Amino acid sequence: MIDTNVYIGTWPFRHLPESSIDALLPTLSHYGINQAWTGSLEGLFHKDIAGVNSRLVESCTQAGEVLLPIGSVNPMLPRWEEDLRRCVEDHGMKGIRLHPQYHGYTLAGPEFKALLKAATAHALLVQIVVTMEDERMMHPLMRVEHVDVSPLPSVLIDIPKAKVQLLNAFRAVRGKLIDELVTTKKVSFDIAWLEGAEGIARIRKQIPIERILFGTSSPLFYYVSSILKLKESPLTDEELAAIEAGNAQKLL
Repeated sequence: MIDTNVYIGTWPFRHLPESSIDALLPTLSHYGINQAWTGSLEGLFHKDIAGVNSRLVESCTQAGEVLLPIGSVNPMLPRWEEDLRRCVEDHGMKGIRLHPQYHGYTLAGPEFKALLKAATAHALLVQIVVTMEDERMMHPLMRVEHVDVSPLPSVLIDIPKAKVQLLNAFRAVRGKLIDELVTTKKVSFDIAWLEGAEGIARIRKQIPIERILFGTSSPLFYYVSSILKLKESPLTDEELAAIEAGNAQKLL
């Protein structure tokens, strides 16, 4: 199994028991996770992005091949292009994870388009985190909106080779917008924020199975939550294998 949505590091607003490698690795082993695409919680708040990514790679290296580092890039900071270059050339990363709502830009702005073009030129997967935390859990002085992904289909017209995955999307992305994103054939989704009974069975009516990937949003969410989502929906063995690992392997 491949978990496409994992973090390590410190979350400033509450204690997260599985945010350290020592706590995370036994959980991955318990649930049969062979690879976890891992970002840094520091990447949301720190200005020294180069340091964030270097520490992430060092931590993931300690775990062998289980944790695959996914870099942070903030296009609102000076010399973000150098941070992107380091992700590719110095660290050999296969993808980057973006947090527009924490870094102060939108998907309609020139900063995002420039970053997506540059990442695509390096054949990187670009993960966009639509929602990070349930609004009921947010600190009153840190109210963060969902990312508006409605501009994304138009942006992708000019970047035909882009590879995009939306993480934690299903609280904010619904209905016609999902249809528009699926039509681009460049956008995939994870199941971490999929709510309700037989959630995968419901969304597969709109989203092809090959665009649905396993993800947990650990440690902000309980790991078992996403595991149970695989069990409660009627899936064939082929569909289950695709969501658990096959789709992620093809995407990366």
